[in-house]
Amino acid sequence: MGEINVSSHNLGRLLTDSTGTPARSYQAAFAELAESHQGRPATEIVPLLRRAADEALLGFTAADLAEQAEAIRSGQRYALRIRVT
Repeated sequence: MGEINVSSHNLGRLLTDSTGTPARSYQAAFAELAESHQGRPATEIVPLLRRAADEALLGFTAADLAEQAEAIRSGQRYALRIRVT
């Protein structure tokens, strides 16, 4: 399970919401990768997650991204604890 701190003003960068945020959220990018890259090597998935995190201005560590990539590779659920500041 990962953990990230996000300002309440920037929560839309992380989560998809019903208001139709104009930019693609990290949650949407993660879901797309989970569908299209299951079974692929984690080393192939990490750069794609890094790009999505950078576009959403989210500060995931390399370890966070590796853990997320492994969840995508293996098809397991990934839980992210979000602390809103």
